[in-house]
Formats: sequence, structure tokens, C-alpha cells
Amino acid sequence: MLRIEKLTKVYPNGISALRNLDLTVETGEFLVIIGLSGSGKSTLLRCINRLVEPTSGRIELGGVDVTAASPAEIRRIRSQVGMVFQHFNLVRRASVLSNVLAGALGRTPAWQSALYRFPPAEVERAFANLDRVGIREKARQRADTLSGGQQQRVGIARALMQAGGAESGPQGPASGRLMLADEPVASLDPATSHSVLRYLEEVNREEGITVLCNLHFLSLARRYATRVVALKAGQIVFDGAPTAITPEWFREIYGEDAVEVEID
Repeated sequence: MLRIEKLTKVYPNGISALRNLDLTVETGEFLVIIGLSGSGKSTLLRCINRLVEPTSGRIELGGVDVTAASPAEIRRIRSQVGMVFQHFNLVRRASVLSNVLAGALGRTPAWQSALYRFPPAEVERAFANLDRVGIREKARQRADTLSGGQQQRVGIARALMQAGGAESGPQGPASGRLMLADEPVASLDPATSHSVLRYLEEVNREEGITVLCNLHFLSLARRYATRVVALKAGQIVFDGAPTAITPEWFREIYGEDAVEVEID
């Protein structure tokens, strides 16, 4: 379970990205977060794994207070929380396999990490995760030779390495792990967007990994989410089933002049 209490983030320039936000996410949910750009979606996800330091509030993941964690504890927490980025965040000149193995750095001894030497079990897990997203045959290619959709699949495989997907690892079974996806399909075409989201849906349903995913398009949220949370000016203005977002709620979230765009 993920529990967030009174989470606030004020950036040095004075912008309040999150304001006393409370949110509880049950294990196994596929939670989609929607809202306008600047509503606080990315900040929320990045506070959960401490890529962004909260100003105040508490984040508890599996009974562990993330906001009070030491650097060593954060390293362990990040070894259980996968992150999928909007712009892939790959080492473009490195191989696909090397990029996926980067997801195991948090549980690999420092001296092995420095030499980029991984235990055979981690290499096997990396190939299993490439199988999961359908690009095992690309393992030895450079990441920058792949299409955008394929690069995002590499990002998902790397996140699965962090979250323990494909099989149990040194940190225990995959069930109850967390994957954060920050606008993972924003730069992809509609068909590729559905392909990427289906992979996230599969690991959520088949392996019990909890998914928190930021999306712009409500049609995608309705298709993949088990629950939708809408942010506006750093606060939650909607929390419920995807089917409960009426046209009135849509205008409340996005503004009176907003027009819903369908992604088929």
C-alpha cells in the first residue's frame, strides 16, 4: 500500500506544485492521474521515489516512511520502484541490454555496478523482461537505433527490473511492487500508445505490480485505469472510477473551453 499524507512541494521559485495532498493507493491498482500541464502530476510521482524532495508531508510505501529515509534506504526503496519516463531516459549509445540492466543497479554491489558486471540471475531477468515487452532480439543493439515505441518498451523493461517484474528476485516477489509512469505515451502515435499501455496493463494484472501512470488523454484513462485521480493546481479534484468522469467533471478538471480528444 502507498499512503500519502499532506504532501506539499514548493519549488525555490515559489511555485506550489502540490498542496496538502492526501492519497491512498491499494496494492494492485492501476491508478491513472490526469490534469492539465502544471497541475502537479509529474511532481507527485517524483516525490514518491524522492527524485524530487517534498517540502512537507509524509509518503509511506509498504510501511516504510519514504520521506524520512536515509540515502542508503532510498537506494533500497528505488530498487523496488520502477520508473518509466516520458522521453525514455535511456543511455542512447549503450546497448538495449545495458539499459535494462541499469534497473538492477540499486541491488547490485557498488564495485560490480562500477564495472557494469551483473550476477547471472540479473542478466537472465533482464532477458526475461525484454521477452515480456517483445524485443529480446534487440538486446545487443544500441538504444538509439530503435523507434520511439521500442525505446519506451526498453524503459518498461528497465522499470520491471527495478520493480521486480518477470520473476522474483533478491528483494522478494513482484506482488505489491510499484511502477511509476510519467506521461509514458506523450510522444508516441495512438497505435504505439496503446501497445505501451497494454504492457503496463499486463504487468499490473498478471504480476500484481501497482501502477501509477500520468496521462493527458481521458480516453486512455478510461480504457486502462481501475481508478482515476485528477489534479488541479496541486490538489485532488476528482477521485473515482473512470466511468464516473462526466462531461461536467471533464470541464471542472480541464476548463470550460476544453474539448475531449479521443485516442483510438
